[in-house]
Amino acid sequence: MADEYTRAGVAAAIAVGDRFDLPTGDPDVLHFKSNVLVRLGPVVARVPATTRFARADPSAWLRRDVELSKHLTERDVLVVSPTTDPPAGPHFADGLPVTLWHYTPHEPGDTLSPREVASSLARVHAALADYPGDLPELGPVQDLRTLLDRHGSLMGGSAPRLYEELERIVASLPDGEARPLHGDAHSGNVVATAAGPCWLDFEDTWRGPLGWDLAVLYREVGASALSAYPADVAPSSLEPFMALRRLFEIPWRFAIARRFPERLGEAEAALERYFRV
Repeated sequence: MADEYTRAGVAAAIAVGDRFDLPTGDPDVLHFKSNVLVRLGPVVARVPATTRFARADPSAWLRRDVELSKHLTERDVLVVSPTTDPPAGPHFADGLPVTLWHYTPHEPGDTLSPREVASSLARVHAALADYPGDLPELGPVQDLRTLLDRHGSLMGGSAPRLYEELERIVASLPDGEARPLHGDAHSGNVVATAAGPCWLDFEDTWRGPLGWDLAVLYREVGASALSAYPADVAPSSLEPFMALRRLFEIPWRFAIARRFPERLGEAEAALERYFRV
């Protein structure tokens, strides 16, 4: 049975859909985890769910997603595109922000090769280079601090150790040119369409070193992704960013447990493994 966050997301999506005369009689919930995605005919409504536990103002992240996706669409980069009629938003219903997107047919499952994912990410990076809008400068570092502040009480005596780990990792990050990144460049955020690899979810975009995006990808699919990316990057140079990603996953699991208490055991086990490895 859907939890209260899914139900609230669906209700907000329907309320906004009704406002713009979208077909809301048979809403189809495509996703319900980080965000609730509700298909309303040719449009998909996106409403924050678990991300509400990680962000003081989720609407800022949704607005960033719309603006960046519009920027990329205008440059003929294949991304899930925000609607223009009705406007993409964010709109608000029952206090929740809602953004609207064109439904993008795609192949289910992981059907893209590491080479396809890496080369398409390079096209995204090239098109983001001249993005004129403001973007966060600390990205995952600031998000980690927020997660630890919000959910450290669930971690018992481990929260101070995680803060120390974060500062140790931050001190080890190599210097590099700050540039607009995807911010969460794992294979779940790119789908196979008839036109080719299509990226989505630019909520976490920030200005930082290229190593962050490449480390997320490398950690998931391995060296074949690096060989396809048009830059000379040594895997060893990505280790500090991979360490940051590994740390990020711990408080995020506790944010999930806030919404789904039955998953607290998973979070505690991951925390134990983190300090044991």
